[in-house]
Amino acid sequence: MKKSISSFERQLCDIQGRLFELSAKQGYASKEFITTFMNSETAGNLDRDYDRLQWLGEEYILANLADEAHLNKGEVFSNEVLFWAGYTYRYWHFITGESSKAIITQANADIMNESYFGFHTLDVAMAVMDLKELYRQKNDLNKHF
Repeated sequence: MKKSISSFERQLCDIQGRLFELSAKQGYASKEFITTFMNSETAGNLDRDYDRLQWLGEEYILANLADEAHLNKGEVFSNEVLFWAGYTYRYWHFITGESSKAIITQANADIMNESYFGFHTLDVAMAVMDLKELYRQKNDLNKHF
C-alpha cells in the first residue's frame, strides 16, 4: 500500500469530494448517487492512471454520469459527509489500487454516512484502514452465524 499520494492525486480527491457535494445541490438521493457512481463506468474511468475526465471538473463528471445512469432525486446527506466520502473513496483508490467497485462493497454509502463523525478528523489513510478493518470484522462476524 502506498503511504502518500501526489498533489495531482490530491486534486482528483478534491474534485471527487466536490462532485459528491454537487450531487446534493442537484437534489440527487445521496445513498443511490454514491452507489451508482462507485459502480459506474465514469468512476471506472477515474480509476485509470489517466483519463480525460480527470481534467474536466466535477460539473462535467456529473453530466457524464447522468448520461450513463438515471439519477433520482431524494434524501441527501450533509455537504460535509458527501465531500468527505467522495474524497476518501478516491484517496482509498490511490493508496490501495482498489477499484471504485471494490471499495463500495467494503464501505457503502450508509457506512460512510455513519462513520463520518468518528473518522473525518483522522488522517485519510488511517480512516481508510479503519473502514477496511470494520469491513473485515463484519465479514468475520457473518462467517460465524
